[in-house]
Amino acid sequence: MRVFRRFGIFLLALLAAAVLSGVAAPSAGRFSRVPAGVAVGGLPVGGFTSEEARALVRARLTAPVEFQLDSKTWTASPEELGVSAPVDEAIASALAARTGDAVDVDAMPSRPDLLRYVTRLAPTLERRPVDARLAGLDAKLRPLVRPAVSGRRLDLRKTAAVITAAVRTAQREPVRPVLRVTPAKRRVGSVIVIRRGSNALYLYEGRRLVRRLGVATGQSRYPTPLGTFAIVEKQYNPWWYPPTSDWAKGLKPVPPGAGNPLGTRWMGLNGGLVGIHGTPDAASIGYSASHGCIRMRIPDAEWLFEHVDVGTPVVIVSA
Repeated sequence: MRVFRRFGIFLLALLAAAVLSGVAAPSAGRFSRVPAGVAVGGLPVGGFTSEEARALVRARLTAPVEFQLDSKTWTASPEELGVSAPVDEAIASALAARTGDAVDVDAMPSRPDLLRYVTRLAPTLERRPVDARLAGLDAKLRPLVRPAVSGRRLDLRKTAAVITAAVRTAQREPVRPVLRVTPAKRRVGSVIVIRRGSNALYLYEGRRLVRRLGVATGQSRYPTPLGTFAIVEKQYNPWWYPPTSDWAKGLKPVPPGAGNPLGTRWMGLNGGLVGIHGTPDAASIGYSASHGCIRMRIPDAEWLFEHVDVGTPVVIVSA
C-alpha cells in the first residue's frame, strides 16, 4: 500500500509540472526572437526578442511626424493626427514570419483628426498671388515694374494622402506638403509716360519703349495735371461737350466730324479732368497750348487708341 501511495504522489507531481509548463509556455514565447531579416513597417527587427521588437516599433510609431517645406520644419504628434497602430498584431506576425519577410503595421490616422489638421495647416503655408504693378518711374523716367509673384495653395486631399502614407510605416521620412501654384492674374502691359515740359508722349510695353510721339499739353493757366492716372474710357469719333470752365462759356457741343476739337479719338483719364485726344490743330503739337488735355496729331491718336486699353496707366511728369 505504501508503494502505491508513493507512486500516486509521483504521478500527481508530474501532472502538476505538465500543467505549470503549459501555463508558462505563452509567457516564455514573448521572448522568442524574430527571424533574421524580418522588417516591421520598414523597420528591421530581425534577431530581436518580441519585447525588444515591440519597443522599437512602438517608439517609432509614437514619435512625432516631421514636416518639411523649403527651409521650414515642424512636427505633429500622433495624437494630433489620431494615429492608431496595432503593434502587438504586427509583432505576432513578425514572430511567425519567414526570414527576410516584410510585415505591415497598418497604422492609420483618424480621418476627422487628419482633415482637421490639414485644414488648420493650410493658412500657415498658403500665399496669395501678387499681381505685377507699376511702381513709378526710374531715374531715366522709364516705367519701374514690380514683377508678379505666384501664390500657392495647399492641396488638402493630396497632403492628407502623403501624411497617411508616412504614418503607415515605422521607417519615417519627413512629410512634404503638396502645394499648388496659383499664378498672378495681372501683368503690367502698356504704360504711357507724358513729359509735360518737353511735350512728348512715350508708350512703353513694360519697360520696353514702343514709340515716342509729340503732343501738346496745357497752357500755364490750364496746366496738365501731374501724377499717375489711368485710361478709364475710350471713344471712337467722340462728341465734344463744353466743360464747366470760364473759357468754354457760351460754346455749344460739337458732333463728330472734321472740326471736332477732340479729333477722331478720345481716351479719358480718371478724375474726369483731362484726356488724350486728337486735334485738328496740328500746329499746336510741341507746345503748351491746350486747356489741360493732351493733344495729338489725329493719325497718332488713332494709332495710340489701338495700342492701349481701358486701365492703361498714364504717368505725367514735369520733365
